[in-house]
Amino acid sequence: MVEGKSLGVVIPAYNEERLIAVTLAGIPAFVERIMVVDDCSTDGTVSSVRACMVNDPRIRLVQHTKNGGVGAAIVTGYQASLEEDLALIAVMGADNQMDPAELESLARPVAEGYCDYAKANRLTTHQAIKNIPKVRFFGNAILSMLTKIASGYWHVADSQAGYTVVSAAALRRIDLQGLYRRYGFPNDLLIHLNVARCVVLDVPSRPIYGVGEESGIRLRRVMIGIPILLFRRFWWRMWSRYVVLDFHPLVFFYAFGSILLFVGCALGAFVAVRRIEGFEITAPTIVLVALMLISGLQLAMFAMWFDMEAAPQAPPRPTNTGDRIR
Repeated sequence: MVEGKSLGVVIPAYNEERLIAVTLAGIPAFVERIMVVDDCSTDGTVSSVRACMVNDPRIRLVQHTKNGGVGAAIVTGYQASLEEDLALIAVMGADNQMDPAELESLARPVAEGYCDYAKANRLTTHQAIKNIPKVRFFGNAILSMLTKIASGYWHVADSQAGYTVVSAAALRRIDLQGLYRRYGFPNDLLIHLNVARCVVLDVPSRPIYGVGEESGIRLRRVMIGIPILLFRRFWWRMWSRYVVLDFHPLVFFYAFGSILLFVGCALGAFVAVRRIEGFEITAPTIVLVALMLISGLQLAMFAMWFDMEAAPQAPPRPTNTGDRIR
């Protein structure tokens, strides 16, 4: 238990035969339940988990009959954890890339009521640029920036980090079945949490690579698919949060700013092509393009500012006295 609240760990697993046993062996003793969700593995993952269950009664194995993606496995784990009435639910990878010693620092602020969702941030330490593969690092940085805009959590970075702790109360406030099921899951979850007005906290984490893991991520697919998902979910959040559940004029700032920027860029490109072809461009046309671009950018910037101010804020954090881990 953490701060007197029960803690469970969800471990989504797909073809993790080599590292799943090491991962399970490292789960701290204060964790009450370990939910391993096998996403229809084709190797010996299930056998390895069952072997670990002999010595660790906390482990519960849930098997998918069809591969649904990492998000689908986490949702299954969340649902199983809610059924067991766990107060705090963590997510850890099955590839031994998440330090179990950091679990307490992730769980404590959620247990104290300081936040609803705590996530690891591997980009805050000087080790990040050294340990994380360069392509992944810069891809993560780009997706983190896009996720800030889409989710409204401007203080949150390392959006692809899967090491998290969430309160059961927060999970009950969002539509678990409506979450994206594959590698865009953590980004989509942040957007849903914002609509539910949940407080999110970044916790510094040590990046771990080179322990024998094999990434199933296809960078090209992720760098195309996730931005498209974020664009769609961004407008869903605008509608749900600032029109349906409440009202804020920033939605108009974003809408008109986006229209002006799009039309300004399109008209500017057309004018540039015509100029290259030798046609004369009048001064009023140039002024119109500049005015549309500047106005659109200003409206978008004001919308971002308003969105940042409207983000759920954490209450004053209680003072810790002594070691309260049970």
